[in-house]
Amino acid sequence: MSLSKFCLLASASLVSLTTGLSTPHANIKRQVSQLRESYDFVIVGGGTSGLTVADRLSEAFPQKTVLVVEYGDVEYAPSSFDPPVDWYGPNSFQSASLWVFFSQPNPEYNNLTALSFAGQVVGGSSAINGQFFDRPSRHDLDSWTQLGVSSDWNWRGMFPYFKKSIKFTAPSAQVAQQYNYTWDLSSYGGTTPIHSSFPPFQWADNSVVLNGWRELGVHTRQDCAGGDKEGLCAVPTSQHPITARRSHAGLGHYADVVGTRSNYDLLVKHQAVRVIYPNGVNSGPPLLDVRSLTTNARFNITANAEVVLSAGAYHTPTVLLRSGIGAANILAASGITQVLELPGVGANLQDHPGSTGVAWNYTKPGNWTPMPEEMADPTFKADATAAFDEVPARGPYTMALGNRAIYISLPNTTPNYLSIIRKILRQTVDGSAASFLPADYRDNAALARGYRDQLAVLAKLLLNPKAPNLETPWSTGYSAPAILLHPLSRGTVRLNPADHLAQPVVDSRHGSNPVDFDMQLANVKWSRRLLDTPTMKRYGAVETAPGEAVQSDAELLAFIKSAATLSYQHPCCTAALGPKNKGGVVDNKLRVHGAKGLRVVDISVLPLVISAHTSSTAYALGEKAADVIIKEWR
Repeated sequence: MSLSKFCLLASASLVSLTTGLSTPHANIKRQVSQLRESYDFVIVGGGTSGLTVADRLSEAFPQKTVLVVEYGDVEYAPSSFDPPVDWYGPNSFQSASLWVFFSQPNPEYNNLTALSFAGQVVGGSSAINGQFFDRPSRHDLDSWTQLGVSSDWNWRGMFPYFKKSIKFTAPSAQVAQQYNYTWDLSSYGGTTPIHSSFPPFQWADNSVVLNGWRELGVHTRQDCAGGDKEGLCAVPTSQHPITARRSHAGLGHYADVVGTRSNYDLLVKHQAVRVIYPNGVNSGPPLLDVRSLTTNARFNITANAEVVLSAGAYHTPTVLLRSGIGAANILAASGITQVLELPGVGANLQDHPGSTGVAWNYTKPGNWTPMPEEMADPTFKADATAAFDEVPARGPYTMALGNRAIYISLPNTTPNYLSIIRKILRQTVDGSAASFLPADYRDNAALARGYRDQLAVLAKLLLNPKAPNLETPWSTGYSAPAILLHPLSRGTVRLNPADHLAQPVVDSRHGSNPVDFDMQLANVKWSRRLLDTPTMKRYGAVETAPGEAVQSDAELLAFIKSAATLSYQHPCCTAALGPKNKGGVVDNKLRVHGAKGLRVVDISVLPLVISAHTSSTAYALGEKAADVIIKEWR
């Protein structure tokens, strides 16, 4: 069967997915004249969490209207390496429309800037990410309760929503055996058309590094999606199991369902500017002030039930700040009248930084094939393209960024872990913790108290040998990155004072807490041990970075600072869940403290960055939030 014939039998979303054309729906709106007089629920942001909520609310309440306001448009969202890209070549990546963010320079990292992206498209970042579909450790979510968060948000409370939020399809027995895929079906069970699967292909050298980690003593887990992930994991991809195309929220929570939902509207190419409380924050829900990107016209949208902000870690706090919700000094600096004092808005920014843990060359490489460099051969590439167009798809183009990673705890990374823990705890006792915070909120009692409590919780979490703090994903190649999963440094998201409608000013502040470098140093030292394993010696692996001449702690720190990647694309936590007196922005039902009819549902509500890539958590968060909202309005 040809791909075109298969797609004729598939859903409308798969038609648009494979052709790159959006299926026209009456539900898509492009100007104010097409909107209803009012809506029951207005959702800001057509991304991973926002579309999940919109789908569930429009399904649960057929008589209530739902509007999603999205800055981007409906687009084809290719996978990371769909044809005709070269994999590892000059044209090795493609994407739907996206935002590009450069942080302020990071002084502790030789003034490097953090580069991060977010989806500017229906589907949000699920439409542009690397499709690595892992889940956090249970110990991450369980630690939140020590910060004043309800136990409803611990692993036990969230696991059902992780299961509900995706549909996992197991590979064939032959593929599973060939590529060492393992899983536990009890970790899955959802029927939502957000797909998760393993690709029917891996590069030939994938098993070399796999064997090396095993020889180093890394425990191989059958499954890492059930909350326990310290060890070596096989990680599925967010892709359709037949076509191997990207599966994202714009398909599973919009295109797949909207044809049967007359109450579900999508307004594209519009910017949510702010929320407005004409009669005070106790008289919500607020109006939503919206700007057309086509005409620049401004107008208000009326919400009868509530407004849900789902604009992401950078844009949700921006909308709140433009609304006068935030710290008095921050708002005054931008000339905005304060409506509600919430100092946590735009604070608590976290992300995963890292560096090259170890890189090498093989002096006695095996006769490995296929390998990425073979994509330079026109015949090989043509065969790969043809294989991708088969049904089911096969070959190199079915892969995204990879399907394997190790997750290692601090106690299993360094024998000096107790010294690192003591340094963290000392900051909570001697009062020095606040000195590592940004100057513009260092003196705020709530934020200082909240940060001190975070450090105490993180010290306990890092002491746990089952709680990962180092991640190393791979698919092929000659390096093993060392990603820090629980950094202590905190950054900010602020309005551009010269233009409030422009992109926010992001200050990631990586390394501002010096203990982060102790953990980075431990991670790199541990990663270098890979080259001492029998498998790597068999192939004559010779270290190229940090390099055999780099041995002292001072030399390694200099390497870490020069070879840093300051964002692995997981910004979060800028409208955090937690008590207001500790810098929290939303309560346990994700309602903005003190603002009636206003809720936040996206990755900005995480109190601490998780030990995982964030897309699966964003889906689960949307599912749980939808349940909370549905129960309240029923």
